[in-house]
Amino acid sequence: QELVKLLHKALEAAQQEKRVSNMYLTATEDKDRLELVRHKVRQIADLTSRLEALEQEKKELEQILTLRDSHIQELKEHVQLLMEKNHAKQEVIMTLTEQMARELSDPLQEANTITVETLYKQQEEIEHLKDDIDAYKTQNQFLNSEIHQVTRLWTRVAENEKALLMKCACLQARNCQMESKYLTVLRKLQEAVPGLPNSHAELVKNLIQEALQWDVKEEAEEGFNLNPVSEYDEYGFMTVPDYEIEDWKLLAKIQALEIKSNKLRSQEIVEKPLRDRWNSIGELNPCAELKSLIRSGIPVEHRQRVWWWMVSRHCSPAPGHYQRLLEQSRSTEHPACRQIELDLPRTLTNNKHFSSPTSQLIPRLRRVLLAFSWHNPAIGYCQGLNRLAAVALLVLEDEESAFWCLVYIVENIMPADYYSETLITSQVDQRVFKDFLSEKLPRLMAHFEQYCIDVSLITFNWFLVAFVDSLVSDILLRVWDAFLYEGTKVIFRYALAIFKYNEEEILRIHDSVEIYQYLRFFTRMITDGRKLMNIAFNDLNPFPMKLLRNRRSMHREELEAELCELEQIKAAYVKERAEQGP
Repeated sequence: QELVKLLHKALEAAQQEKRVSNMYLTATEDKDRLELVRHKVRQIADLTSRLEALEQEKKELEQILTLRDSHIQELKEHVQLLMEKNHAKQEVIMTLTEQMARELSDPLQEANTITVETLYKQQEEIEHLKDDIDAYKTQNQFLNSEIHQVTRLWTRVAENEKALLMKCACLQARNCQMESKYLTVLRKLQEAVPGLPNSHAELVKNLIQEALQWDVKEEAEEGFNLNPVSEYDEYGFMTVPDYEIEDWKLLAKIQALEIKSNKLRSQEIVEKPLRDRWNSIGELNPCAELKSLIRSGIPVEHRQRVWWWMVSRHCSPAPGHYQRLLEQSRSTEHPACRQIELDLPRTLTNNKHFSSPTSQLIPRLRRVLLAFSWHNPAIGYCQGLNRLAAVALLVLEDEESAFWCLVYIVENIMPADYYSETLITSQVDQRVFKDFLSEKLPRLMAHFEQYCIDVSLITFNWFLVAFVDSLVSDILLRVWDAFLYEGTKVIFRYALAIFKYNEEEILRIHDSVEIYQYLRFFTRMITDGRKLMNIAFNDLNPFPMKLLRNRRSMHREELEAELCELEQIKAAYVKERAEQGP
């Protein structure tokens, strides 16, 4: 095919040459022939230049070929060198192999050699292990399917258990309500005992005694617990305090049952979502959402952390300060030491951590109160501080943290002179509270005025110790949650809410003695903490802090003027007595 192509090209060139020659011969004029000759000369020149270019290219290719030949020669020499090195290495390897063979043939090294039989045994073991692995894989697949089935069964059982627990909680709540109603009926019968025949009165008395002696432990031993009220709560408070008055015992048990019933009913609807919201909070920062959560009540597992955050945010505890105060109290006896010792046995007597002189928290409470009396000489010690410090100890647990919590309450939350000798600011707050009571609950205040009831006889202690020993622990600690975050305004809100909660019951009483008797224990009639919270923070709005400050300022001026006038009367009386002689 290449030859045919060349012949075709040669033929085409010959034909072209023939055509040109014919044109040259047929040309009639010299001018045309001259043009043909010139064309031919141009072709010759073009071919000559192409020939020169090809010659130049040929020379370049020859140079490249020469360079490549030299490079190939170098590579051959390098290969020869590598082969020689390889040969030398082979000789070294052979030498070492022979040396190793000689060493292996030595009878002293036979014990360390791996014989062919050993290799076969190892291979057999490897094969067995591979078979075991395959068997285990098959078994694992089977077990995985069984685990999947068991997981589905467990999920189903867990769902059934949850449904049964909810049903049990509802039944327990209903049982609490039934028992509470039964105790209420007994209490009503007890009030009517004077008008009953002796046999009926004795029966009522026996029924009351039996109801008060119901023991949770006995029913738990029987394996069927119809009374879900435990003896103590999470912080050691007795759920049913051991009051001397039988009527109060009944009320306390009714209240405990109602509170437990409300808790059981709100567990899934309110408490669980609230706990989930608390669990989702990481770092604490003041905001409207946190304020709302704190007002709703801090769960037990978060309360210690949140309280300490609130205390340390305002108080800035100084390192080593508490230890220095303890050293000072050990070296020098404080004048308030005797009063502190008298108050220790009277602190939270319904709490197992303080009910006995040998209780673990009593020495801690003593140290906290002594440290505070040295820390704040202007106050030293005031009755009521023992209860504040005791609650702080129960929640914060750490002794020094409880001390700073007490400092935070007395020096940051409460106004100045609240715990001074004259308790002047405490008295001012009672007058301010009466103003708010007249504005928020006018019917109730008019009822009190009609029967000459001074509510400060009841409420003074509420304000001084922030409701400690007045409210049950579940509600008390919710009050303290908001109190530590928002300040004294919370005490006013809850004090008004307590009266609002029992307003209708109080309005039904038309005797001053009976009203005072009712007010002595009416906080024990509060069973729904959520309802009380809604009254305090929703029904009593608006409640601006500016108004509270203005009222305090106004009543303080009035009270100081009255005290000044009283001092003048006292001085005049002393002077008059001195002039009259003995």
